Amino acid sequence: MRILPLKYLLTGSLLLYVSTFAAHADESFRVCADPLHPPYSTRQQDGFENKIAELFAKSLGQKLEYTWFPERIGFIRNTLNAKIDDTEEYKCDVVMGVPAGYERTLTTKPYYHSTYILLIAKNRGWDDITRAEQLGELPLPKQKTLKIAMFDRGPGTTWLQKMGLLDQGIPYQTMSGDDKNNTAMQIDKDLKAGKIDMVILWGPMAGYVLSQSPEGSYSVIEMTSTPGMKFDFSIAMGVRFGDKARRDTLNKLIDAHFSELQHIIAQYNVPLMAIPKQAPHQDDD
Repeated sequence: MRILPLKYLLTGSLLLYVSTFAAHADESFRVCADPLHPPYSTRQQDGFENKIAELFAKSLGQKLEYTWFPERIGFIRNTLNAKIDDTEEYKCDVVMGVPAGYERTLTTKPYYHSTYILLIAKNRGWDDITRAEQLGELPLPKQKTLKIAMFDRGPGTTWLQKMGLLDQGIPYQTMSGDDKNNTAMQIDKDLKAGKIDMVILWGPMAGYVLSQSPEGSYSVIEMTSTPGMKFDFSIAMGVRFGDKARRDTLNKLIDAHFSELQHIIAQYNVPLMAIPKQAPHQDDD
């Protein structure tokens, strides 16, 4: 849905929206984020979630602050739900990207929808592949030469199993704990080095890999969801359970800046899809 500029929406709801922002102008917009997680966030604040956080903080007249912690098991516990030592104040208030309806946070409405992508390095004998299913149709001797990244979790690995290609998978961890490379960075390096020839990556990470090489370096094939095999997902923002006021403010910001958000994300080569209608979620008490 296209959102009209605020200056054209001088309604009672807008006045309430603006006054709500003014009331919070003396606060900080405090984000929980990974310091090395391109294309989402980095300590240099050059990821697309950084840019969106900057936009929202500016709209609220607030100072942007970060609590940095690697995005791995325990991320929410150590950031959003963690209190500053010897105080009742939490370290940060917003996670800029979580699955819509995420069970560990109260979530906003979705602000983008993407899908997994099959990336195939060109000029390595696979340029005739135009459909992902062709990999499972290859003659067995050709299949045995596949070098495709396989993660410890995610729909890509489930798909490889369905296609009978697990033996050709080269294993990677979704959360490696590597303080020099995140998953997308490591995949980019290994594709360039020839350790792997192809990978099924979540859209934003695939966008990062594409951004690190000259245009046309990869065949780009969108993975299509089927009954029992879902590849496309909606992404929202997360706040603490019970923090409905902050959630509602973020929802207003998403509505007011939706076109800008899509533009920011698209600049990172993220494949964007229409956001499907969401099933209503029961509010927390």
